[in-house]
Amino acid sequence: MQPMNWRKSSYSGDGSNCVEIATTLTAIQVRDSKTTRSPHLVFQSSAWVSFISHTASNSRSHQSAAGWPSLDS
Repeated sequence: MQPMNWRKSSYSGDGSNCVEIATTLTAIQVRDSKTTRSPHLVFQSSAWVSFISHTASNSRSHQSAAGWPSLDS
């Protein structure tokens, strides 16, 4: 079994309060960056794509409502 290649979002900066993801051929794994040995979540790739799409869509609508620039710009 190969070691997981965990990475965090570039939006996290130097902070330690974030989540990290690792990808496999069939799944996306998510863990808390502060407790790396704790259990983590596993999403099928299709579920992860749906989650990211939904999250990005909500983020854009909240930014527009708040007068923030759109992520599409």
